[in-house]
Amino acid sequence: MATFQYAAKDQSGKTVQGTVNASTRSEVVEQLRQQDMIVLSVDQKNSGKTKGAKSKASGGKKSSSFGSLDIQFFKPKPKVTSQELVLFTRQLSTMIGAGISLLESLEVLSEQAETPGLKATCEKLTGELRGGSDLSSAMGQCPKSFTPLYVSMVTAGEASGQMDIILERLAEYVEATEELKREIRSAMTYPVISLVLVLGITAFLMIGVVPGFKEVFEGLGVELPALTLTVLAISDFMRAQWVLMFGALAGFVVGFSFFKKTKRGSLAMDHLTLRVPIFGQLSRKVALARFSRTFATLVRSGVPIMATLDIVAATAGNQVVANVVINSRESVRNGNMLSEPLSQSKVFPPMVTRMIAIGEKSGALEALLEKIAEFYDSQVKAMIKSLTSLIEPLLICFMGGIVGVVILSVFLPILNIIGEISK
Repeated sequence: MATFQYAAKDQSGKTVQGTVNASTRSEVVEQLRQQDMIVLSVDQKNSGKTKGAKSKASGGKKSSSFGSLDIQFFKPKPKVTSQELVLFTRQLSTMIGAGISLLESLEVLSEQAETPGLKATCEKLTGELRGGSDLSSAMGQCPKSFTPLYVSMVTAGEASGQMDIILERLAEYVEATEELKREIRSAMTYPVISLVLVLGITAFLMIGVVPGFKEVFEGLGVELPALTLTVLAISDFMRAQWVLMFGALAGFVVGFSFFKKTKRGSLAMDHLTLRVPIFGQLSRKVALARFSRTFATLVRSGVPIMATLDIVAATAGNQVVANVVINSRESVRNGNMLSEPLSQSKVFPPMVTRMIAIGEKSGALEALLEKIAEFYDSQVKAMIKSLTSLIEPLLICFMGGIVGVVILSVFLPILNIIGEISK
């Protein structure tokens, strides 16, 4: 038996601290959850020295816990794709559930790996386990394959002894997240390709076709309509300054990419993304679905709420949402309910904050968060479907309008000449 010091929130939202004797952290978490408390942290007393020694013995390559997820790396790490990660997670869960040892399971997965990235990752995990590391520490050495969320849930599985169940939840989470990404990619692929085609056709007409008619019109010596003169002027400019135009476009794309990678640029773009008409609503719903699913998965797996909020902020996908979650973390640390700071932001709708408040009071936070994630998933899919059906006719009209203007500008002088001849 060991002594554990805990911090948790009771049904009234008050932060409660105390100590309890138990064999493992999972027993402490389970006891607190049975009392309808939200676990903030659970630490074994007088364990800091041991943890520090272990970290030092590992060469300082990784420092990871529920409360601190800062990881430092010095070598190139193997990478696993999302599809491979889902398959790897499900197979590992099945083998562990069948009673096969963790080391043997990883050796089997390494032997049957079909890609170099997955094979290298499995070999890395196997080597770390043989060296005395636990699975979460070994996965922390492969940050390109395993996210902080993944590592934290594996840590929770090690503490609770429910590794197969945790891995199954992880597989479900990764699958749901990838499905949402696929929906968004499929919705954006068509308009992007169509827009590129429209711009390409327009450039071809203005640079390759219209100049030929200009020589014809000059030979006829007729007065040209205003529309024809405008199109010819644009064509002359594009032919004379095409290098400058393409250079300016390339410079804008490169500059925008660098700006977006900066902290200030990322925040500005995320603000703009949430405010853009139509697409802003879609971005908000995607962010809320990701927030709810990640939060529900971590809480359900027994990860303490303070570490959960850290991970949720890091995986939010939108800096505006991440800042709200970070501010909420400080509020929860000071003894407030999570729903209070969320309700004060303009990012989270009242329905979400009220359901979170009910979940905090009733002890069913993860269940309500899953309901929120399912609701916004369906909202995103419905919105993507409606946008796809709306974008197609708009792009056709846009393309037809450009081509129509060019053709009309070319044929107007010809029609005028025919009219003069007929008189």
